[in-house]
Amino acid sequence: MPDRTFLDWPFFEPRHRDLAAQADDWAARTIPGLVDHHDVDGSCRRLVAALGEAGFLRFAAPEDGLFDVRALCLLRETFARHDGLADFAFAMQGLGTGALTLSGTDAQRAAVLPGVREGHRIAAFALTEPEAGSDVARIALAATPMSDGTVRLDGEKTWISNGGIADHYVVFARSGEAPGARGLSAYLVPAETPGLTIAERLDTIAPHPLARLRFADCRVPAENRIGETGAGFKVAMATLDVFRSTVGAAALGFARRALDASLARAQSRKLFGAPLAAMQLTQTSLAEMATAIDSAALHVYRAAWTRDSGAPRITREAAMAKMVATEAAQEVIDRAVQLHGGEGVRSGSVPETLYREIRALRIYEGATEVQKLVIARQILA
Repeated sequence: MPDRTFLDWPFFEPRHRDLAAQADDWAARTIPGLVDHHDVDGSCRRLVAALGEAGFLRFAAPEDGLFDVRALCLLRETFARHDGLADFAFAMQGLGTGALTLSGTDAQRAAVLPGVREGHRIAAFALTEPEAGSDVARIALAATPMSDGTVRLDGEKTWISNGGIADHYVVFARSGEAPGARGLSAYLVPAETPGLTIAERLDTIAPHPLARLRFADCRVPAENRIGETGAGFKVAMATLDVFRSTVGAAALGFARRALDASLARAQSRKLFGAPLAAMQLTQTSLAEMATAIDSAALHVYRAAWTRDSGAPRITREAAMAKMVATEAAQEVIDRAVQLHGGEGVRSGSVPETLYREIRALRIYEGATEVQKLVIARQILA
């Protein structure tokens, strides 16, 4: 049984504990029958539909516009512990509509969010470009107002999660009101819009639906702008402020599964006539793994609790949560591989699968090095 003692921490209310138990039971019964890692597109479509039917996507696209970040973190942690694709499918419904939830018009929300919430629409967040990853100010995709009341989009996006299967993209483009980050705007772009094409599907060590998008004379109505003109950077950062700590929660899910697998291995594997767990070096590794997980969880759920308690921004807390949790999970999973020996590097084993899954979390939504800069700027301000 997974360790749920952390749910007794004062960060949580009874509804959060109930939600965690409900999600864990649902995931154990449902996810194995939905996921085929040789068909990530189909798996994600099935997962989104099932998550919507079960009611979990109401947390990713809340009807009242108020995110329960503790719930988001608990759900991501739970789904990640069961399967990385399940976490991905859930998380992208939130990230891909967060800008609409926080800054969209009533008409935009009504047109998109119900379908996302029900699992009928797949969402995507299109921020990264070939020359603009962590440095959002370098976004070059051009947004040009046209005389017919449309905005013309020209350029590329890359490493876009759900690229190729999404029904809509929230796209950040250079609208030119000012230099750098102050000259960006956000737009809702339906996937079927002429001029938007999938230039390339991208394969990674842990397969997920990813793509490079090309925009060539791609025109959307001006009313598809999300938020004020020139406010795209603020819209993006407000969205990441909510979801960055949930990346740490996904890392927690991976790390907890690695520890569970390591405990089982240490107690069943015999070495020199005794269980592996009897060796002091093994005990030291297990203790360090458990401590790293609890330390990371404290950061993640402090950030979530702070946001839920009314803090307008949690930039520092969320950056710390993502950095500490993803780095800790990488270390925990590496120890799990080592404790499993040859089995740990066998393709398809739990440690090997987790080893591939965790690596990207230290990069996306702001690499660890960028989180350090964010934290430093916050404490220097």
